[in-house]
This record gives sequence, C-alpha cells and structure tokens, in this order.
Amino acid sequence: MVQSADVQKLFLQAIFSRGILSENLAKVLWKKSIEAVKAADQDLEIAYSNDPERWDNFVADVNVSLNDLDFEFKSIQDELNGKKLFALVNRKDDELAQLATDYSAVEIAFFKAVVEQIMLARNESYSVSSLAALREVSAGKEKINLTKSQAEVLLGSFVASGWLLRSKRGRYSLGPRSLLELSPYLKSTYAEEIIECTICHETMTKGIACKRDNCKTRMHYFCFETYRRRHSTCPACSLNWPQNATDDGLLSVGELAVRHGATEDRQTRGSPDSEDDQDMEHEPSQTQTKSRQPRRSQSTKKQNNAREEEEDEEDINEEEEEAEYTPPPAQRKSRR
Repeated sequence: MVQSADVQKLFLQAIFSRGILSENLAKVLWKKSIEAVKAADQDLEIAYSNDPERWDNFVADVNVSLNDLDFEFKSIQDELNGKKLFALVNRKDDELAQLATDYSAVEIAFFKAVVEQIMLARNESYSVSSLAALREVSAGKEKINLTKSQAEVLLGSFVASGWLLRSKRGRYSLGPRSLLELSPYLKSTYAEEIIECTICHETMTKGIACKRDNCKTRMHYFCFETYRRRHSTCPACSLNWPQNATDDGLLSVGELAVRHGATEDRQTRGSPDSEDDQDMEHEPSQTQTKSRQPRRSQSTKKQNNAREEEEDEEDINEEEEEAEYTPPPAQRKSRR
C-alpha cells in the first residue's frame, strides 16, 4: 500500500546513485518523488511546494530517517560560486570510507597521497600540478602499484566523481564532494593545515586573505563579495580593502597563490620551517615580503558578521557541477 512516507524512499533511491548534486536538482527529485506517489494514490494529501521552509523540513525529516544508518543528507556551498550542493554523507569516522565502494586499496592510497600534497601545498595554494600529482605514484616511502598512465586515468575518475577539481592550468584541488564527505578525515589528519572562512566558518581552500602581516582573515570569494558590499575594511585589522577579490591589496588562497611556471617541490609532513623557507626561492608566488601565518584558527569565530543568502538560479536540469573550474581572473599587478 502506498504511503506518504514513500516519498522519502523514492527520493533516497534517486540520490543514492548520485555523488553530489545541486540544490535545484535535489528539489526536482523531491518533486518527482511526490508526483510518483500521488500517481499511485490520488487520495494522499501530499503536495510539492517551492517554499524554502517546506524544503528545509523535508531535509530534516530525511535526516531523521537516516540517523540510525549513520548517514546524513548534508549541504555545502560551492567555494567558487556559493551555490548550495547536497550529498549523502557517511557520518562514521572511518578513514575515507566513502571511497571504499568505488576504489581499490591501491587507488585510495594514491588519492590520499594526492590529497596530502594538496593540503600541504605552500602559501595556502591548496592545489597541485598534474606532474606533481602523478609523481606520487613513486615519490612516497611506499611505492604505489600503479603506472603513470593508470594514475592519469585514475585522476580523471576522481575529477569525474567530484572528489577533485582540475583547472585549465592543469592543477588539481579538492572538489566540493571531498570537502563535504571527507570533512572529518581532513580535519583530523590536517588540523594544522585547515583554515576556515571568517564569515561562514566553513573549511576553505579557495578565496582571499588579508594582506596585512599577522592578520588571520580569510574569506571565500562569494563571502568576500557579500561582505564587501557593506564594508570597505578588513573585519579583523581594519585595513582598507579593494573592491574586487583579485585586485592588489589582497592575497589569494588557492591556485592563484601559485605563479605560472613555478617549480613545485614535494611536501612532507613535519618538514622544518627552515627547509620550507629555503624552498621558497624555487616557488615565488604572491609576495616574498609577507610571510603566511600558521593556518590553525585562521578564522575569527567571534565575529558576528551576518551572512546574506544570495543563491543564483541555476539550470533545473543540471545533474552535477562542472568538474573543471576556472578561478576568478587574476587582475592584480605584480608586487615583487
């Protein structure tokens, strides 16, 4: 017998087959699930509504039903455009459990090696070149049993599945799916490297940093744009800020922190600071005069700046975000 609870069942079946999906697509699947149940029994009093509160209540009900399974239907904002994305997240603190169903132990070992290079990248660039990523097959203490060609195909699979992003420069960074589904792993493994946005307090690998020494302000691009409409100075140190995120006066977090053609040395955990400073001459990036501050507690959580919700309308038929992204255009002049 058809029941209103079957809407949740149909919805979960639809999203289980998808890795990460846009909020608009999730709402479409919710609507289609309601229509399917109504078609089976017209007497059921259920109706689709575009009211945000109705959607929030539905998501809350879904998570109640998933609670005993240690799953959660969780959202994150895309670091580049601020659009909300959803995914089913395994709440168990198993190391990279989410990848285990799709990849072998060897393939997961390669993924972990690439993620480590991304997280340890200097100057908060949180990205790695394709050559450096492929180098991880044989660069670690334990050689990974993959050929370079197999590793290249595997990187493409990570991108297609949303775990990684690949830019037009050929650099790999963490995709929204990794930031969402692997958050416990990243925070426990890279506690010293994780930084948070000053505004939304979410993990951040792409955005801007205040230029003033010792200032810990970091913001996603979309958080900066929202904040800058009402404020002209840094919320922490009151330094005057430019109008645009890529103008002189701000530093980049993410790929734009890396200069084109820079040499990329392999990073290891526990490397002495002096060794890192010596390597800087091989990879000049945003500035040689401003030293990056330690990443722990980069956000100022006591600041109560209200975040405005401004979500752009996206294609209703969109089934996944683009795997290849383009960072905001670099408009800044050289400060070296």
